[in-house]
Amino acid sequence: MCVDVRTVSRRLIPLAVAAASVAVLLQGGVSEAQTVRVQPSLGALVAEAKQLSREVDSLGQQYDGLKIEITHAKSEEHYAEIDAKEAEQAMAGSQAAVAQLAAMGYMNGGMDPTLQLLTSGNPALFLNQASTVQMVDNEAGERLSTLQREQIAAARAQEAAEQEVATVDALTTQINSKVSQINAKMAVLDSAEMSQAMVVFNQTGSYPNYPSPIGDSVGAIALRHALTRLGYPYVWAAAGPDAFDCSGLVVWAFAQEGISLPHFTGSLWNLGVHVPESDLQPGDLVFFFGEDHVGIYIGDGLMVDAPAAGQDVMVQPITADPYNGAVRIS
Repeated sequence: MCVDVRTVSRRLIPLAVAAASVAVLLQGGVSEAQTVRVQPSLGALVAEAKQLSREVDSLGQQYDGLKIEITHAKSEEHYAEIDAKEAEQAMAGSQAAVAQLAAMGYMNGGMDPTLQLLTSGNPALFLNQASTVQMVDNEAGERLSTLQREQIAAARAQEAAEQEVATVDALTTQINSKVSQINAKMAVLDSAEMSQAMVVFNQTGSYPNYPSPIGDSVGAIALRHALTRLGYPYVWAAAGPDAFDCSGLVVWAFAQEGISLPHFTGSLWNLGVHVPESDLQPGDLVFFFGEDHVGIYIGDGLMVDAPAAGQDVMVQPITADPYNGAVRIS
């Protein structure tokens, strides 16, 4: 049986074109589906807002810690520069003294001592002068030793000053990086897309029956001050009186009774006495997320804190965040 190849070809071509068209349509459909962005649910946005706020709080505490470090480094830089300047001045004085003694030694010692004795009209005076020349020589040696020590001290002081300057520059770079990261996350939290989620995120309920703090301990007095700030906004790196981050609220509350505390959770964690959760008392500092967040314990499982970006100073359970430990300031 003979088959007309041209006939088969005419039949196959339309099928191939149709198949290709279907393939193109399918590809176009996938591409279009890929470009359509699924709008996240309100619940997902709230979860994202919570995460971003936590990250802002953590970065804010890192910023607070770097501020303390840079203040210390600048102080060290200042004193190192003073030391370097004093060492330089001392070395310059010794250099001048050595040069003067060298000139004197050359003038007095340029003639042979015997010839000086023979030509001297006053041998006793010459002997005194010879003694003076020897003393000058000895003093020159001591001055040279002193100059060498001062040169070494000046070089070390200058190196120390340069190291402190480098430390300050490095810390400044780090602190600027933290600010950039915080601002980027805050821009997302402040966006129109997040506005409704932030409203929900800030609705944490109220605790009207929290125990009224009593007692005259350092912590209890600070706690009463902190509770006067309920409803004030969280602002990273702020320490009152009208805005706070978590450690800033603690610093401000204790400052009201004349107690100066470092504005950094990492430093606060290393102050006072660590107490177990079973022994918590009003005014104890309670820490969460490692040492990234801090509040002030009220009692009955509640605390007052400046939670995170988008939330005001409030009373909430200590179970709201992963608990790490407590410190008592006394």
